[in-house]
Amino acid sequence: MDVVALHRFVEDAGRSWDDVTVVDAGALGVRHALNVCRAKPAVVVAGADPAELARGLAGWRRSLVVGSAAGMSTVDPADAVARRWSEPGAILCLAEQSFAPAGEGWALPDGDFAQRDGMIAVAEVRALVLARLAPRPGVLVWDVGAGPGAIGVECARLGAAVVAVERDPVQCVRIIANASAHGVDVRVVEAELGEAGELPRPDAVFVGGGGADVVRRCVRSGARRVVVATPDLDRVLPARDALLEAGYEVEGSQVSAARLTGGTLSATDPVTVLWGVKKA
Repeated sequence: MDVVALHRFVEDAGRSWDDVTVVDAGALGVRHALNVCRAKPAVVVAGADPAELARGLAGWRRSLVVGSAAGMSTVDPADAVARRWSEPGAILCLAEQSFAPAGEGWALPDGDFAQRDGMIAVAEVRALVLARLAPRPGVLVWDVGAGPGAIGVECARLGAAVVAVERDPVQCVRIIANASAHGVDVRVVEAELGEAGELPRPDAVFVGGGGADVVRRCVRSGARRVVVATPDLDRVLPARDALLEAGYEVEGSQVSAARLTGGTLSATDPVTVLWGVKKA
């Protein structure tokens, strides 16, 4: 479908061209297109099968406007999966509510997030974690043991699709509040990772809670990048070994910052960050 036809499709769907993100699934792949749809509020997808796209949107609050030989149809993803499509054209994926990341930069101040005392992923830790996760449009990140979701929210601000897995219902509420405050969409799964059911395959995983067993579950996802942060030195070597056993190249660093407060330096608690990368 050429640009003129895409413009016409967007206008016929009642949207402004300036408000949509355009993705060519034929060139970039369906997974890339899916992750953009999971992260952005309005996405036009060319070169994708509506049923395949809809199948991947399970768990995200989205609707689809599909152009086809029979005309234009607005459907729920669950209905799109079961429907036969005759010569489908462009697809407009819409979130139930609009959202847009606010502000610039990353590794935001700790006070920008609703949190309980003792958050592990303070700004200095987040800066390193984000660098190793490499979040960007078209990728999916799992935030496991998400706590208040600061890592997941920051990944979403940088354009990635995010699934936050957290067993504590109070923290799940904080994740939703933090995502809303920063204008991003984070899918929240209130469960232990082992009880979270089938989740879409991630490109990168952050492990902010749990021991080596959780790391082993994460590496079985097939993610190319896995990053682990822990203040507990007893968990560092087991987590490293779990990454090495799964074929990851592992590096790590202990982060301990001294923040200037008034005229004095105040040390933050040290956190060890491990990252494993599989060669493509």
